[in-house]
Amino acid sequence: MNKKNIVIYSTAFLIVLLDQFTKFFIKQNLQLNQSIPIINNIFHLTYVTNTGSAFGLFKGFNAIFTAFSLIVIITIFYYLKRINKNEKILQFSVGLLLGGTLGNLIDRIIHGAVIDFLDFRVWPVFNVADSAVTISIAILIILLWKK
Repeated sequence: MNKKNIVIYSTAFLIVLLDQFTKFFIKQNLQLNQSIPIINNIFHLTYVTNTGSAFGLFKGFNAIFTAFSLIVIITIFYYLKRINKNEKILQFSVGLLLGGTLGNLIDRIIHGAVIDFLDFRVWPVFNVADSAVTISIAILIILLWKK
């Protein structure tokens, strides 16, 4: 492993681990479409599956999003050598993107759909990987805007 990319790989590994552990926990403890209020009418754990993109958008396109995930992962590895070792925020952001993409790709391959469970009632149900990808994209936009 290239020492320069330790932040990327560590971040990605932690996101995949947290994402897959939480999804395993949900699958083991809830029935599909079951919802448990944590804070009534504000935050629930709701077990749903999603064949679309993040936050339940574009449902029914699992194969397309599987292919897109593979393209994103290949692109990340292709561009790794262009990230400087002093660009820690960029490395962290790329790690979030890689981990989130891998987390949902694992679901798509194993389950044929992504497992979602974080339900704030005012937004589509999502998961740790979706959050990592969204945060990563926000950071990348800010970094690109600054350049």
